[in-house]
Amino acid sequence: MSPEITSQLAPTGVLRAGINLGNFLLVTGRTPAGEPDGVSPDMARAIAERLGVRVQLVPFARPNEIADAAGTGAWDIALIGAEPQRAAKIAFTAAYCEIEATYLVPPGSPITAMDQVDRKGLRICSSAGAAYTLWLERNIKQAELVLIPGGGAAAFRHFLDNKLEVYAGLRPGLISDVEALPGARILDGQFMAVQQAIGTARENAAGAEFLRGFVEEAKSSGLVARLIEAHKVRGLSVAPAA
Repeated sequence: MSPEITSQLAPTGVLRAGINLGNFLLVTGRTPAGEPDGVSPDMARAIAERLGVRVQLVPFARPNEIADAAGTGAWDIALIGAEPQRAAKIAFTAAYCEIEATYLVPPGSPITAMDQVDRKGLRICSSAGAAYTLWLERNIKQAELVLIPGGGAAAFRHFLDNKLEVYAGLRPGLISDVEALPGARILDGQFMAVQQAIGTARENAAGAEFLRGFVEEAKSSGLVARLIEAHKVRGLSVAPAA
């Protein structure tokens, strides 16, 4: 391991990893010591082990908070969805895993297919700052986006309370949400797959290249698949090779 890589990714001698507590697929519990546990924290631990340094998990409630902290020194690496809006400040690896994002519609909805969602007069409720919401902001042209802060639970409550036409979310979460609304349906297919990646500050060129190689190795060696299996996560899949 070159000193340049270590100095870029662990300038304090500790790898500080920004972790999104709001992603219930990637952070599935707590360790006996009370630290976040799951696929994402374990990926950070594996990187720190490779670097030969200690890891410090830096928890954030939502991914946009991690992205907003880029360049502030709050973290050295960030484990969040790789989106173009975030890439202005963060150098991302290719995805190490993917999560399917799709739509839920209420009982009696005439919407039966993905291509019927982006139409005038329809309101799509989504969690502000989520990676799939950023995709919606770039791609929805006709429907109205209703963006709710506070995470998926707050967005789903707004969708229910205000009787909106469409709710956007990650398929694993929608499977639970649909049980709270008898007669509701989850549309087949996906409007995008959230690409969960690892990033560092754009100026960390050597560190970013190391992270890219680490992620490809983690996929090809089966590490990512083993972590998904170990944490018993449904709805998460290993991303294809870059």
